[in-house]
Amino acid sequence: MDSYINNLLEINRERQAELGRSPRAIVRTFGCQMNVRDSETLEAMIINMGFELINDENETDIELILLNTCAVRENAENRVYGRLGTIKRLKNKNPLLKIALCGCMAQQEHVADTIKRHYAFVDIVFGTFALQKFPKLLYTNLIENEQIIDIKNSQGAEGVLPQAHSHVFTHRHLAKKAFINITHGCDNFCAYCIVPYVRGREVCRPLEEILREARELAKDGVVEVCLLGQNVNSYGNDKNSGAARKGLAFASLLKSIAAVKGIERIRFMTSHPKDLSDELIDVIASEPKVCKHLHLPMQSGSTAVLTRMNRRYTKEQYIELALKIKSAVPGIALTTDIIVGFPGETDADFEHTLDVVRKVRFAGAFTFIYSKREGTPAASYEDQVPANVTRERFGKLLSVINPIIYEETRKRTGNTLRVLVDEKNGDMYKGRADNNALVHFTNTADCVGEFVDVKITQAKTFYLIGEAVKQG
Repeated sequence: MDSYINNLLEINRERQAELGRSPRAIVRTFGCQMNVRDSETLEAMIINMGFELINDENETDIELILLNTCAVRENAENRVYGRLGTIKRLKNKNPLLKIALCGCMAQQEHVADTIKRHYAFVDIVFGTFALQKFPKLLYTNLIENEQIIDIKNSQGAEGVLPQAHSHVFTHRHLAKKAFINITHGCDNFCAYCIVPYVRGREVCRPLEEILREARELAKDGVVEVCLLGQNVNSYGNDKNSGAARKGLAFASLLKSIAAVKGIERIRFMTSHPKDLSDELIDVIASEPKVCKHLHLPMQSGSTAVLTRMNRRYTKEQYIELALKIKSAVPGIALTTDIIVGFPGETDADFEHTLDVVRKVRFAGAFTFIYSKREGTPAASYEDQVPANVTRERFGKLLSVINPIIYEETRKRTGNTLRVLVDEKNGDMYKGRADNNALVHFTNTADCVGEFVDVKITQAKTFYLIGEAVKQG
């Protein structure tokens, strides 16, 4: 794709001479960390094309707007359609503005059809398997000025890892932190989830390729990496793993990355309870570089609902696993995902969810109302829960879980936490501790990008407040 990037760079140099400024571009990201990582790749391409990245959506002088979309919930898609309505007004004022839509939402055929019929002003639509083709798609659209839609599944029957996930060509927003994709796609096929249909079957990256990326990031000053996958625990178990990787445990990968000089912290997202091994628990407990935080999606506390979800564990198994982790790793922050109102969920099922919340005592949770996704098995279930019942249960869940989260957060008061500082807002610095706690604190010296010891003085439900500890 380098030739298309170079062609676009020449075009933008000519534009710059005409405009008296660099052509401008905006990238907006919806959804998970994998989308954020994809956007970093796209932003690097855009910069190399000669665009200036800006953030002000009220700016009328823009030459490119790219929306990287999410399909996990209906609300995320509605936000994109709403954003397109706003962008249309910009397009009417500036016919030279190019609009591109990509990501999981764009990968769906019915979305592509909707764009084609009702959003003809969108110039380019490309899916999760066409990330690396963006320069070619943009150049072709500039030359031919016709709408382009590319949502072909290039993974194929045997599964081929999209090249977008096999290099370090990114534009990172934080100099000291970076995402590393270790897998692409998912083989779990949870009944509510669209991910396997828009990102394909699970394919793992080679170990040496991941380690090479980690080493290059460390040389570039990165001290914290977050390993990404739909189910990181199943790393090495895909059908395309070669003999050298067959059976390679995710825990072994963590040990290998921990040995990379310069990497001080390792996070990962997301773990599936059915695949979480004792070996992984041991690595979290024993390896100082592996952060003492584990995101372990529960989704429901009812075994009956979990069975219909195709989660492949029971309520009792989840509780046993969660308590084993907390026992093996004292002080670990255990966070989760919970879906309310899955088809067929009864009042008794919901009470089971509250029971697990009370017993496990999560340090944080992403809570969601079930969202019907076209193409998933659950979308065809006839026993959809009425919206008013779901809203009532959702409110009750928050009334139970938020006080528990606050109580768990408050336990950190008086402790000194080592914080990697991300940014400064006014007089306060902000960063995350080893346990993923968000910490706001005061300090007399500029410390963005540094590790700072912070004495916690106050706890809020979702973050901590403190003061930097003076050294010496």
